[in-house]
Amino acid sequence: MAGSILTESERDGKAADRALNRVADQVTRCASLARVPKTLAGKLTPATRMGLSIAIAVGVYGISFGALSVTAGLTVWETCLLSALMFTGGSQFAFIGVIGGGGTGAAAWAAATLLSVRNGIYGMQLKALIRPPSRLIPVMAQLTIDESTATATAQDDRDERVRGFWTAGLGVWLTWNAFTLVGALAGDALGDPKQWGLDGAAVAAFLGLLWPRLTAKDPIATAIVAALVTIITVPLVPPGIPVLIAAAVTAAVWAIRRRRTAVAK
Repeated sequence: MAGSILTESERDGKAADRALNRVADQVTRCASLARVPKTLAGKLTPATRMGLSIAIAVGVYGISFGALSVTAGLTVWETCLLSALMFTGGSQFAFIGVIGGGGTGAAAWAAATLLSVRNGIYGMQLKALIRPPSRLIPVMAQLTIDESTATATAQDDRDERVRGFWTAGLGVWLTWNAFTLVGALAGDALGDPKQWGLDGAAVAAFLGLLWPRLTAKDPIATAIVAALVTIITVPLVPPGIPVLIAAAVTAAVWAIRRRRTAVAK
């Protein structure tokens, strides 16, 4: 009821906070699935315990990426290299989704890049909160993901933010890549994905990541428009290009909405 009486500008002003809160909620649910042993937990700070729990819970999902990446056409070592260097789940699933659908490498990279823009926004926020030394910024940039950001921003003081960021960031990187290898080896053993009905699994996995984020009217409307644009353009352009067109339309909708909000102010 309270949300219904907010003005559009007020809702826009709270959009970033709501998005980060949703990420934090998802991170908390993941952490609840994997608890650090009590004998070890007593020796750790709250941020470190949270980071380790998240690393254990989230890292396991690397198995699905590894298996789906290999069934999409990448080799085991290509899958592991992609996971180590790109290291952002949504972008990785988007990449193999385009590749698995017959798209070009350029289209896959473009789709993955568009989805990783949010990590740049996270980076700006974390730099202001943590104030890291310049020599560590390149490493922190690589480890800036949903989980490390949510863990760091959930803490009340700078020292705990630093501990939370590094524990979650490094922990997820290690477990994600280890389980990616496990999944890739398993996927490689399966052989042709079509005989198992897995040729569309990468796309389904990406939709599974997207679905929990559709919690408000505007994101749902934008997603419907993007889906319609994709369906219409699939027969008309090469594989992988419909995703980029849909992303461009989404960006245009966002820009128009922001401009209308600015004018209203």
